[in-house]
Amino acid sequence: MTNYERIALAIVLLFGLGVFIIGTDGFQAFTEEQARTNQLLKDQPSLPNVRLEDSKDRTYNIKELQQNKYLFITFMYTNCATVCPQLEQNMQGVYQELPDTMIEKDIQFLSISFDPEHDDPKTLEKYRSYFDSDGETWRMARINDKAELSNLLDQLGVIVIPDDYGNFQHNSAFYLVNRNGSLVDVMDYRDIDQAVDRVKSVIGGDSL
Repeated sequence: MTNYERIALAIVLLFGLGVFIIGTDGFQAFTEEQARTNQLLKDQPSLPNVRLEDSKDRTYNIKELQQNKYLFITFMYTNCATVCPQLEQNMQGVYQELPDTMIEKDIQFLSISFDPEHDDPKTLEKYRSYFDSDGETWRMARINDKAELSNLLDQLGVIVIPDDYGNFQHNSAFYLVNRNGSLVDVMDYRDIDQAVDRVKSVIGGDSL
């Protein structure tokens, strides 16, 4: 290989590396989902004050529920036979690993259904029992207003695509929102220990 060929090859390789770095957000975003998460963490969007209806047939705005606490949120639907049961089971794992005092004073757990037509309070009440949700410090709820639901999903980068059989394709994660209603973190729902450590770190640092 001549010197000219070596230089040309080096230029091609460097150009390809530059494109890869830009396309992956500095080696961070190897998937579209990771890129979406990175953008959310950069923007830290605020939650819209959507109106919830929970498994106890109570209605209130999400800010009324929050009461100056952190929110730990998942999005699911009860007919889901794929990721949702694991998502909620792992949420149960996080809930059980946090100190009781933190659950009582610092953080509110909330599972939101994006299938309000099917997931009425009675259905949510039954579903929460599968995961030992107490219906208070960990509530399951739906948003009946379609525009409010769509706005919340958009704000947090939740993709929900219905099919022709009453099911949905959707992404899943743990969402941590601070006391002011702004997104703090989007966590891998498959890693319970990491989520527990992250919540303890954020809330512990907030109390200093």
